[in-house]
Amino acid sequence: MADPKGFLTTPRREWPRRPVEERVRDWDEVYVPGGLLPIISEQADRCMDCGVPFCHEACPLGNLIPEWNDLVSREDWRAAAERLHATNNFPEFTGRLCPAPCEAGCVLAINQPAVTIKNVECAIADKAWEEGFAAPAPPDRLSGRTVAVIGSGPTGLAAAQQLTRAGHTVAVYERDDRIGGLMRYGIPAFKMEKHHLERRVEQMRAEGTRFRTSTTVGQDVDAAELRSRYDAVVIATGATAWRKLPVPGRDLAGIHQAMEYLPLANRVCEGDLERSPLSAEGRHVVIVGGGDTGADCLGTAVRERAASVTQLDIYRKPGSERDEESEPWPTYPKLYRLSAAHEEAGALVTAPAAEADARLFAASTLRFEGDEEGRVRGLHLVEVNAERRPVPGTERTLPADLVLLALGFSGPDQGDGIIAQLGLELEPRGTIARGPDFATNVPGVFAAGDAARGQSLIVWAIAEGRAVAASVDRCLTGGTSRLPAPIGPYDRPMTV
Repeated sequence: MADPKGFLTTPRREWPRRPVEERVRDWDEVYVPGGLLPIISEQADRCMDCGVPFCHEACPLGNLIPEWNDLVSREDWRAAAERLHATNNFPEFTGRLCPAPCEAGCVLAINQPAVTIKNVECAIADKAWEEGFAAPAPPDRLSGRTVAVIGSGPTGLAAAQQLTRAGHTVAVYERDDRIGGLMRYGIPAFKMEKHHLERRVEQMRAEGTRFRTSTTVGQDVDAAELRSRYDAVVIATGATAWRKLPVPGRDLAGIHQAMEYLPLANRVCEGDLERSPLSAEGRHVVIVGGGDTGADCLGTAVRERAASVTQLDIYRKPGSERDEESEPWPTYPKLYRLSAAHEEAGALVTAPAAEADARLFAASTLRFEGDEEGRVRGLHLVEVNAERRPVPGTERTLPADLVLLALGFSGPDQGDGIIAQLGLELEPRGTIARGPDFATNVPGVFAAGDAARGQSLIVWAIAEGRAVAASVDRCLTGGTSRLPAPIGPYDRPMTV
């Protein structure tokens, strides 16, 4: 603990964002370049090095947060990077994309603003690359065993890296033309620039991991045949079956799923397209869904210069303070948070019908209306109460010629053939069934990440990848493994 009084004398300061007018004109990350390092050491000083650090419990990765906070406060970046990478394969991803449940579990957060754990993590990760502390770590010898990982999202990449470093020969199969899963085409570049992803992929290649892109297992390659060619298979395809909105007018043209819209914008940033076929430019956009994916659509539509953008959230507007009865510390509370996209929409007044930041809370979609050509032109909504029942007399219509559905995902896509070809058993909710060792009902086949857990956070995805790697390693080596297993398949976030 470098400064025993740091949490008393130093206020919380976060990585500053670039001015709204500047950042909405490009796709670069929203933060001020170089603006983190000048403040991060004193922010790390705010960590109290608690005897019982609940930030460990709040993070499924078991990150050694007080340890690397202390090292950062002393500017020992190499040691901090070692402690950070001991539990997290990709801290530059989580430092940018995770909503930071660790900060909700910070002991300081009981009565003060939490330590900026997420910013410290990001600073360590970036410094590690800058100083060469993230060199490839190939195995000393090969085991002679082979593993196929299906899916290159955070779960698949974490599992592949752990198994490669353990000495197994690993091939990652990805249906898209580039590695990364939703991190590549689902997450906008203004949240995480793709060079962070490219560096990790190159590191993994140097360690020995092999990548097979533009290969859809279940169609281009039979899943059962793939199983026969490898000693083990890890299914990490994610939860890609999007939830639907069964209301009148849903079939009108101009209504799309968020994951039809976001990948096209990302392909423009990659240079594959000059302009997205679903560009929001000049259009009245309504986003149905109040989560992070909806916010990603909001920030993207703002940068595409939409005529207006409104986001509908069926939940009531949360408060700015934790409700100690329903969401006591150290659980992750539902609070009113202003993401970069909402800040932009509020400053630019993209939604005149909304209160401040483009969101309409407690709003439920009733139906869509279209024109004579079958294109959507309006969305009818109604205010709902806490039980999500319509409030009489509150119906109104928003202009809409592009509607984006950001309602989340229900489980893995069963149309790709993997589940049927392998004969995998499913849970009632549609996810892949597995035992306490992450193994499915098919010998040698393991399931991890959102495909088995259901839609979750990136820290849970990476934790699943690390944990399934330990199970696969035990299977291949006869019952022992030196790989860490931070969680079990039935572990869940802390709740009341």
